[in-house]
Amino acid sequence: MTSTVPEASAPAAAFAVNGRFLTQPVTGVQRYARHVVAAMDAELAMEGGMAPVLAPPGAEDLRLVHMPMVTRGPGGGHGWEQAVLPLAWPGRLLNLCNTAPAAKADQVVCIHDANVLTAPGSYSPAFRLLYTRLQPLLARRSARLATVSHAAARQLARHLPVRAEDIAVLPNGHEHALAWDPSGAVLAPREISRVLERGRSFALALGSRARHKNLGLLGQLAPAFDALGLDIVVAGGGGAIFADSGIAAAPNIRQLGRVEDEDLAWLFDRAAFLVFPSWTEGFGLPILEAMARGCPVISSDRASMPEVCRNAALLASPADPAAWVRHAESLTVSPALRADLAGRGRDRAKLFSWRAAAQGYLDLMVSPASLPKARHEPAPPRARVAVAVATRGRPAIVSAMVRRLIATQTLKPQMVFVSCADAADAGDIAQLPEVRLLIGPPGSSAQRNRALEALDPATDVVVFFDDDFVPGKGWLEAAANAFGDEPDLVAFTGEVLADGVTGPGIGFEEAVSLVEAADEGRHGRGPPARAGWQRPFSPYGCNMAFRASAVRDLRFDERLVLYGWLEDRDFAAVLARGGGLLVKGSEAIGVHMGIKLGRQAGDSLGYSQVANPVYMLIKGTMTPTQVVGQLLRNIASNLGRWLRPEPFIDRRGRLRGNLKGFADMARGRIDPGRAATIRQKGRRDDA
Repeated sequence: MTSTVPEASAPAAAFAVNGRFLTQPVTGVQRYARHVVAAMDAELAMEGGMAPVLAPPGAEDLRLVHMPMVTRGPGGGHGWEQAVLPLAWPGRLLNLCNTAPAAKADQVVCIHDANVLTAPGSYSPAFRLLYTRLQPLLARRSARLATVSHAAARQLARHLPVRAEDIAVLPNGHEHALAWDPSGAVLAPREISRVLERGRSFALALGSRARHKNLGLLGQLAPAFDALGLDIVVAGGGGAIFADSGIAAAPNIRQLGRVEDEDLAWLFDRAAFLVFPSWTEGFGLPILEAMARGCPVISSDRASMPEVCRNAALLASPADPAAWVRHAESLTVSPALRADLAGRGRDRAKLFSWRAAAQGYLDLMVSPASLPKARHEPAPPRARVAVAVATRGRPAIVSAMVRRLIATQTLKPQMVFVSCADAADAGDIAQLPEVRLLIGPPGSSAQRNRALEALDPATDVVVFFDDDFVPGKGWLEAAANAFGDEPDLVAFTGEVLADGVTGPGIGFEEAVSLVEAADEGRHGRGPPARAGWQRPFSPYGCNMAFRASAVRDLRFDERLVLYGWLEDRDFAAVLARGGGLLVKGSEAIGVHMGIKLGRQAGDSLGYSQVANPVYMLIKGTMTPTQVVGQLLRNIASNLGRWLRPEPFIDRRGRLRGNLKGFADMARGRIDPGRAATIRQKGRRDDA
């Protein structure tokens, strides 16, 4: 055991830093730790404090005065971190690189992103196994979690047992990039000078070969960039934890591999612009480094990137190569635009400093229970959202619902489609500028399909609300953030706080009160909000959102004719065949009033309770187990309540419809569309 300071000095410190990162290759996470620790050392020098950096034998010594390195024990890696470190330091511990001792509670842990959970294909199986087991334990036990952006906090809250608002956000800094000396560059001038000598320029791409970095997009951009006189220079290493993304070969793509800081400075100073096409990032440090050195940036518009860039970069969807080409052309032909972006980038970079991050951590180490003041606000969602509401025979209800939706949502929809069989169904909202009325045949599936046909091609997210659903004010913003943060997400449904469909119904004013009380609670004036995602989760038709680009030509099955009876589940099951993620997220809330006016006959619904699941079994959108469970639950409810039915449900009519459905199934002629033609024999069903 060796130490750079006397061992007796370490226990006098208020906290220690997990220094395992000093044995690892320097990527973005390790760079963050090094710069935060160096900035903390400078702050402690002014305060006269000390805090050791505990590291395994053989670690690189940063030679800091007030944060000296102290080596402990044998071994290294995860084994050292889990077994040696907690015994070597019984006090408070700061961990800056995603992992920490699972057995320790008095610690602060920075988890930079949820990529291993949101983009598991980017990582090796062993790495995924470790992180998916360890990080939930750290979230439960640690005194405080920290991360590097508000987008990363949202992602972590979806996958770990912690609320986004309880995570300290302490971003990266920019100062180190200004200290790089390009005169010391060796590799970059040797490999790239010939490009410049031929009168061409180059776009710079940085990142590992992880799949979520989306460097495969560069192969699609290469021909168009070549026509603009641009090579594409790719700098950055791979790493054993990553699954290789594979960059397509092209004559104008040059891969440099890992480069030194001096070479990065040389590249930033001469590049036409940085291209950063990631699907997801906890922060995106190369963006800030490029801005600090005056290199214009074209960045992905997903996850944390808009939060870092704001208006200091050109943003494009990582799924839209044409948008990247348009931005590249704009920068190539307009020196004024390049100069403007370079200036805005420098100003933006100054807002992110290692000193601010260091002070935030020092505050946390004094009092982990107190969150440091956030220095940066989350970026507003960029998604273009359309809302569709199918309605029939309930003009007063849909009018109240749509007016409140438009007035209260924190993210305003670009358009609200109200789809109905008659203009009178829309009440008095047809003249609202935010509303577009769609008239056509009745039926939930047909009415929703009219909205899909009417979507603007530029729409990012399409949301379907029932006319008797009252969403919380942040519903659309939560959905837009979810689709922006999670590249594999295709369908999203929110948390229903109360559902009147199983009872006599909930009045509009009561529903609004319930939603407003829950919204207040999410802002610290009530009970804490539940956190997390359930996945996979088939969306609930009263409140569901879809990625518009995933829907494409898919439509709701119009043979499922009744309102709100499994057509949502069928639609989502077809969508999921493409491999996308379906989730239920507690960050979007609402109340389903379950209004009884305008409901279908009990006989018809009872027939659909049998016909629809069997039809979906034949289609392959329900499994045999799901179908059997659905049939048994419905029939048991109808039989159990047959003698004493609820006043608002026609149980006897449903049971008659069940029998007709089984009779048709026995004859081999099951047809869900027949539900619309079944004659009513008893009273109307109001459920």
